Amino acid sequence: MALATVVCAALAAGDAASATPVAKPRVTLIGDSIVQSFDYVPSARRYLGRGLDLRSDTAVCRRLVAASCAFQGAKPATALEIIRTQGSSLGPVVVIDVGYNDWAAVYDVDRVMRALAAEHIRAVIWVTLRETTSNYAQNNARIRPATRRWPNLEVADWDAYSRGKPWFRSDGLHLTTAGAAGLSRLLRPLVLAGAKSS
Repeated sequence: MALATVVCAALAAGDAASATPVAKPRVTLIGDSIVQSFDYVPSARRYLGRGLDLRSDTAVCRRLVAASCAFQGAKPATALEIIRTQGSSLGPVVVIDVGYNDWAAVYDVDRVMRALAAEHIRAVIWVTLRETTSNYAQNNARIRPATRRWPNLEVADWDAYSRGKPWFRSDGLHLTTAGAAGLSRLLRPLVLAGAKSS
C-alpha cells in the first residue's frame, strides 16, 4: 500500500512538471515597409512564429543607421535606435530586414552588429534586398561578406530566393500575399536554427 502511494505521488509530480509551460524563444523582427506585409498577411506571420514568441517592429521609411525618412509627418526610429532602446528584451534572435530606404554610403552593417553584440543577441538573420537598383545591390554587397566578421550572423538571401517569382506588387518590392508566404518560408528554418543555437 505504501509503495502504491509513493508511485502515485511520483506520477502526480511528473504530471505537474510536464504541465509547466516551456517559455517560447523570443524572436524580434526589425523591418521597413517590405516586411510590414506580415502585419496584413496573418497566415505568413503565424507560419513564421509557430512555437516562437515572435515580435515585430516594422515601419514605413525606416532606415538602418541614418535618420529615417518622413512618412505622414513622422520619422520612425532607425533599426539601430530600436536595438539600443529595446536592448536585451529583443530576445536571443533578431531578424533585420531594412535597407530599401537607405543608400550604400551609410548602410553600416558592422555598426548594427556591434550594437546587437553589446546587447548579447546570440543569433542575427539579415535579409538581403531585392536588387532592383544598383544601390540595393551595393547594400547587399555590405551584408554578405559581414558573415566573415560576425560568426553569429546568418544571411537570408531574399534576392536569390525570390528571383523570378510573381510575389511582388507593381513596384517589384512590396509583397503580395504569396510573397509574404515566401518570405516566411525562407526565414523560418533560419530562425529556428538561431533559436536552437542560442
